[in-house]
Amino acid sequence: MATAAAASLVADASNGSTTYDRMKAIKEFDEAKIGVKGLSDSGADTIPEFFRHPQSSLSDLKPVRTSVAKGIPVIDLSSLNDLAQRPKIVQQVKDAAKTWGFFQVVNHGVATSVLDSTLEAVKNFHELPHEVKSKYYKREEFGGVMYTSNNDLYRSSAACWHDSIQAWLSPMPLNEEDLPEVCRKEVVAWNGHVKGVGEAVMELLSEGLGLDKGKFKELSFPDVRVFVGHYYPYCPQSDLTMGITSHTDPGVVTVLLPNEVKGLQVRHDGEWVEIEPVHGGLIVNVGDFLQIVSNGEYRSVEHRVIANGSKEPRVSAVVFFNLYRWREGDVYGPLPELVSADRPAIYRDFTKEEFNSNFYSKGLDSKSFVDKIKIVN
Repeated sequence: MATAAAASLVADASNGSTTYDRMKAIKEFDEAKIGVKGLSDSGADTIPEFFRHPQSSLSDLKPVRTSVAKGIPVIDLSSLNDLAQRPKIVQQVKDAAKTWGFFQVVNHGVATSVLDSTLEAVKNFHELPHEVKSKYYKREEFGGVMYTSNNDLYRSSAACWHDSIQAWLSPMPLNEEDLPEVCRKEVVAWNGHVKGVGEAVMELLSEGLGLDKGKFKELSFPDVRVFVGHYYPYCPQSDLTMGITSHTDPGVVTVLLPNEVKGLQVRHDGEWVEIEPVHGGLIVNVGDFLQIVSNGEYRSVEHRVIANGSKEPRVSAVVFFNLYRWREGDVYGPLPELVSADRPAIYRDFTKEEFNSNFYSKGLDSKSFVDKIKIVN
């Protein structure tokens, strides 16, 4: 069934029809529940039209800089609890969050075997037979467990070549039985490990702003966690589409565990820099919410994933951290402690409704919300 559905879906890519119904094609793809993995497995040498991106967004796919020396900072956390060494680590994290918005952490306390088993579990889920995996396919973005292709499939101007399994880890306790058995134990374990890393990083980020190390935890910044296991299979026309289009993350902090297949690129000084994953490392990036509440001290930067042209799948386990308790009236803005006569607020206050509707009403994009609430003098 999956192979037949894939064959039907890719036929539109080369039939030359002038009556192409984009929304009909998207709906057929969605209802087939085969994901891009199913399209890739079909052996087709073309991709459906709705995956093709405009040439203007594909012209700079090759990064300008790939050198590890010129890549995002790599920060060693092995001396995190050494009072003499901690200020140095705080400064490194602060500098990275200000200049790059991205950094890798190593010696973070999570065994490499745990990292490897987490990635293997994500891979194993996505490589389940269609009839097993499709039982989890749905589009309910709030709460529970969801397998899908392109969360923003119906909102974006062009689809991207990736599938995902998503699980809300907190604040509501996850019903472990909702997770597929093939990755259940690993995702549950990863929640505990990544929570510890995320909280440690947030302490460092808080100290970097001159705040108490527990300030972000007090504000509930680590308390909403969403797990996403991305899978980027081989794409037969990787020069015509994207793995994930250029965007910034909306929340507080994102912690990413990638396998060793490259593809993640970060925009820095007007150029795209390809990230070289460090085995055993975790990639951390600043979200829009943290840029705003830090009053622009930390930067949420554009990043993207190019479509995978290699036979080896690219796999990543991502956890998005966001706050749980909004302030009275569901209003947030730059933290008062970071606003002064010398450094006035550069963003206006915004509501919880504004924040959520901005993300869930459109496809992924770059910093539209940050730009929207910036105070223009």
